[in-house]
Amino acid sequence: MSDNIKNMIGKVFNDIADAMETGQFGQKVRVGITVLGSEHGVENIVRGAELAQKRNSSVEVVLIGPKVDTELKIYEANTEDEQHKRMEELLDSGEINSAVTMHYTFPLGVSTVGRVVTPGKGKEMFIATTTGTSSAHRVEGMVKNALYGIITAKAMGIKKPTVGLLNVDGVRQVERALNELKSNGYDFDFAESMRSDGGSVMRGNDLLTGTPDVMVTDSLTGNLLMKIFSSYTTGGDYEAMGFGYGPGIGEDYERTILILSRASGVPVVANAIEFAAGLAQGKVIDISKEEFAKAKKAKFDDILKGLKKDTKKESTEDSGEVVAPAKEVVTGSISGVDIMELEDAVVTLWKNGIYAESGMGCTGPIVMVNEAKVDQAVEVLAKAGYIAGESTPC
Repeated sequence: MSDNIKNMIGKVFNDIADAMETGQFGQKVRVGITVLGSEHGVENIVRGAELAQKRNSSVEVVLIGPKVDTELKIYEANTEDEQHKRMEELLDSGEINSAVTMHYTFPLGVSTVGRVVTPGKGKEMFIATTTGTSSAHRVEGMVKNALYGIITAKAMGIKKPTVGLLNVDGVRQVERALNELKSNGYDFDFAESMRSDGGSVMRGNDLLTGTPDVMVTDSLTGNLLMKIFSSYTTGGDYEAMGFGYGPGIGEDYERTILILSRASGVPVVANAIEFAAGLAQGKVIDISKEEFAKAKKAKFDDILKGLKKDTKKESTEDSGEVVAPAKEVVTGSISGVDIMELEDAVVTLWKNGIYAESGMGCTGPIVMVNEAKVDQAVEVLAKAGYIAGESTPC
């Protein structure tokens, strides 16, 4: 048998293997990565790209940047602006299926979902979100982040990802909005905190163990968490762990662009390319459209509009100064009130004849009332929109 025939047979078997992995006979997923911008130099990116190519034969990795010594295909660009423009052209033409880059600006409404390996149990977890701005309104942004995280996790093969809400400012409002979305028919599951008191609001322990598949937070906190998770073993100047800051997700956004930090090292570069390939194979753009359609059917837009109403709940500004009722022993606690609304919640109870004080409990801010009046206070606060209608004791 001649060498040419052997080579042809070998190519056929390779194509069959590729088709089994990608679902597209004779085609590989093509992932582009821009070369310029790393604090660790061009070689850092090239080595990461070569490592990703070596690890995964179903992916073709291409470089976007200046000519370098490598066997990988290069689309030439000589400045950061040029390489971003070239990257966008390649994505829009379908020449590449997804891309990885640094220092890229997304439009308002688009933010990135990071992917980390948690140190407690070595579990992968998505952090929603890590860069970009989902909304100028903090709570609305985090509600959107939950949807972005679900989209990303589903594209990576998790059919029904669990969602946890990091205990940051605004989280109780986020929880109420997502509960409303869920009750309207958008199907997802909240994670349950590993702490004995449970609940969907996650604490630091849950970050370390990776309790939820998707951890929802604001993008600034998410960015900080990504940096800690990726470089806590190196001193901070070299990100050695995880998969980078992830894809930009947003309504009607149709480019699969993933973000690296300028401090990302070779392992993270390679992992980010793998992440980008997985998202392309998982059809993240199609999943995004499907999930937005389902959410909108469950009145997603109306819920978001309700969060941004420029009207306040009952407060002293609305009806003059409120005098507190006679002081009582307050050993009953009500959690679930957002810290930004805590004092208004107390005043609302005063207006309804219930003495209350604010405090800080094991899961965050609490309203304290007489134990005999807990049920009555819960009813008042739920009606006023401060809690979802139940209280979690410490």
